[in-house]
Amino acid sequence: MFVKSLLTASILALGAAGALAQDKPRIGATVYGLNAEFMQIWADAAANHPAVKEGLVDLTVFDGRYDALVQQEQFETMITEGYDAIVFVPHDIEAGAAAVDAAAEAGIPVIGSNTRVNSDKLKSYVGSDDVQSGYMEAKYVLDKIGCKGNVVIIEGPIGQSAQIQRLEGNMKALAECPEVKVLEQQTANWSRAEGQSLMENWLTKHGEAINGVIGQNDEMALGAIEAIKAADIDVTTIAIAGIDGVTDALTAVKAGDMASILQDGAAQAQGAVDLAIAAVLPDYQPKSDIWAKYTDMPWNGGKDAEYNVPWTPVTAENVDALLAERQ
Repeated sequence: MFVKSLLTASILALGAAGALAQDKPRIGATVYGLNAEFMQIWADAAANHPAVKEGLVDLTVFDGRYDALVQQEQFETMITEGYDAIVFVPHDIEAGAAAVDAAAEAGIPVIGSNTRVNSDKLKSYVGSDDVQSGYMEAKYVLDKIGCKGNVVIIEGPIGQSAQIQRLEGNMKALAECPEVKVLEQQTANWSRAEGQSLMENWLTKHGEAINGVIGQNDEMALGAIEAIKAADIDVTTIAIAGIDGVTDALTAVKAGDMASILQDGAAQAQGAVDLAIAAVLPDYQPKSDIWAKYTDMPWNGGKDAEYNVPWTPVTAENVDALLAERQ
């Protein structure tokens, strides 16, 4: 479903690029990487935005391949080809600033989404508070182990805003439990395979001394679970938490293997597309239903602003409904 929708949006945009006269706005979106489910959800929602499906705008989603230089090159392509607006989900909080500067110099508005870039030239931003989610997941782990024992932290890509801010939230929660020791702390780059490999190494080194796993996203937490099960350790004896609410994590929450916090990537994507269109078309009214869904995040006419999509803790009470939405 994800790939088909992305291809459809890209084909529409590429066809328009070949026309001598462009009669509708062209929106480009460069995202840090499309290997894992969360960003696939984001990209699929952007490709299925009502304005895109109605043909009001053309959209191309670019895969940044987890490389700030690749994203820089994608910005250069969009600037050269005269895109009307850009949605940016940066891989690196610092390296992405030069790309935003270049677009601003070319007069192309840039809307940030999901991850942050250190630039004051973004027109608007739609995301979620990663410090809050980092605190929430760590607090779950710490509460479950009674604020005593040993934990490991599996971090996202070093230098990405989500890694920086979720770690800030992790440390804020850990400061409330001074008797808890962090045995290991290392990046697994949002990867399930890398998370599994790290956890295998840590289990070899520390064994059953590990009481909790703070995974800064679900994929890495799920990798840790695979390593724990492969080591014939009862996964329910270790407190494990992740962030994003990807489908396998919802299933793992239902099984009692972990906790997760849902990040609404679809809302972030569709909100960003609405704002990108509003930056180009005067008097545009949003077509996504996310503004009605999140009444604490009202549409303000597309004016420059920061929009904060709330987190949803995944619980035994809501997990079935969340899983049903993925069908």
